[in-house]
Amino acid sequence: QVQLVESGGGLVQAGGSLRLSCAASGSIFRINAMAWYRQAPGKQRELVALITSGGYTNYADSVKGRFSISRDNAKNTVYLQMNTLNSEDTAVYYCYAAVVRYSGENPSGFWGQGTQVTVSS
Repeated sequence: QVQLVESGGGLVQAGGSLRLSCAASGSIFRINAMAWYRQAPGKQRELVALITSGGYTNYADSVKGRFSISRDNAKNTVYLQMNTLNSEDTAVYYCYAAVVRYSGENPSGFWGQGTQVTVSS
């Protein structure tokens, strides 16, 4: 099995910054992509940022210029640097990874448990 453990969430004032981390462990042959999603109360889960094994990145329009996703392949870890936070960023943030567990198999998706980010106005 594959486990994703997130950390770095918390309470921050508007205009502040947080850095989220997500470490993958378990049966991992290759991680094709990792991403951050978020879900606010009463809203659907949405993609925040994505990074592929080749370094391609993609961001939601609402976070472009403020958030930055990065990856440490040696540690199977993805980070999300969040700057200039505002109240609209308040949500539970979830880590996602597309993982090839064994050579030759198709990738499978795995989710972290989520970490709360609360931005006070």
